[in-house]
Amino acid sequence: MVVGDFAIEVDTVVVGGGPGGYVAAIRAAQLGQKVVLVERDKVGGVCLNVGCIPSKALISSSHRFQEAQDSEDMGVTVENVKLDFTKVQSFKESVVQKLVGGVESLLKGNKVEVVQGEAYFSSNNSIKVAQENSAQTYEFKNAIVATGSRPIEIPGFKFGKRIIDSTGALNLEEKPEKLVVIGGGYIGTELGTAYANFGTEVTILEGTKDILGGFEKNMTQLVKRNLKKKGVEVVTQAMAKSAEETENGVSITYEDKNGEAHTIEADYVLVTVGRRPNTDEIGLEQIGVKMTDRGIIEVDKQSRTSVDNIYAIGDIVPGLQLAHKASYEGKVAAEAIAGEKSEVDYIGMPAVCFTEPELASVGYNETQAKEEGLDYVTGRFPFAANGRALGLNKTDGFVKIVARKEDGLVIGAQIAGNGASDIISELSLAVETGMTLEDIALTIHAHPTLGEIPMEAAEAALGRPIHSM
Repeated sequence: MVVGDFAIEVDTVVVGGGPGGYVAAIRAAQLGQKVVLVERDKVGGVCLNVGCIPSKALISSSHRFQEAQDSEDMGVTVENVKLDFTKVQSFKESVVQKLVGGVESLLKGNKVEVVQGEAYFSSNNSIKVAQENSAQTYEFKNAIVATGSRPIEIPGFKFGKRIIDSTGALNLEEKPEKLVVIGGGYIGTELGTAYANFGTEVTILEGTKDILGGFEKNMTQLVKRNLKKKGVEVVTQAMAKSAEETENGVSITYEDKNGEAHTIEADYVLVTVGRRPNTDEIGLEQIGVKMTDRGIIEVDKQSRTSVDNIYAIGDIVPGLQLAHKASYEGKVAAEAIAGEKSEVDYIGMPAVCFTEPELASVGYNETQAKEEGLDYVTGRFPFAANGRALGLNKTDGFVKIVARKEDGLVIGAQIAGNGASDIISELSLAVETGMTLEDIALTIHAHPTLGEIPMEAAEAALGRPIHSM
């Protein structure tokens, strides 16, 4: 019998093998489901292959290169530091391959069948997977859609050899001498920082009044100060108009806040103005799945769509487009399918930006608490007063905790500083589990560590700071 002549019956089909999809597939299999995971490209999705993981590897290499040239005040002088960009890319790819291989092994070990191909919903109980020379139909009881998102292409900036998206920026064969970044969100700012560390002349064009709009101004100011030190020009309220590829580069035209036109020549222009959900062309509308004009799928607290047995997670549902959010939603969806009472609750979900310094936030910031009329207190402690930060020679930044005034319940925290991406986990746990300022302050933190800074901030909020006034 030729493959495709009959339908294969499974319990759950997961469409998309990114951090949401593969986690959902594994969790569903753990709960006794017969699971098929359909992935059109590579397991791990954008995050593992062309997003979170390779970008952080690239950023780490850029830090090493920068620190090798900038450690004289710590007694380390390195002469003739050289950048081998081919090896930078090789290191990045080695990290990706290790993790992708690990995910493939986990899927196999949990008896998840992985099928490569393009999925299309024929009905709310069947899906057709088109492969190179054949097609196979799967009949399912439930489906989890985790198809992710793709970069938005803006008018006048058609992606090509010199007009690139984040994937292109991660896969350049040579370090560019000049790079223009359209969009000052976390992707553009992170990659702009990395290439500036490598020695590229970087210009960031941002359409709003400030970069990194999701973070408070006192945090973004630190990032902008460091970008300036690296020679990065940040132009806000700049409207990108067009880009024209030339023989050796690209010519970018933009208007400043006064409407005056400017032209910049660069080797590449990186466009990072957001991402569009991959919800078109897979048959969701024809089976009754409701979505917004932008293609965002409406879901309930169990990630269930308007079609009872179809679930959706990750970049295609409302909220921030974050890998850890997708993974969390994947677990909830799998557990809901298995009859458990799991529901999403984003109260303790952190957001992180790998700039210099790193930024991290969870729950309420002070601006939001004030806007909602909450009765709150804050406690702040600077990295410059922490022994470990001084020893690392990385003293920019602070930890700030926001707590309810009546009982000290921690409702939010913000960090700007070295290691913020790691330190935020303690404060996410605090918000998620309903910890108080006393809980943090009375917990013995190892010394000397950056991990002491949240404790010091909690003590400051309680009005009994030891190492600050």
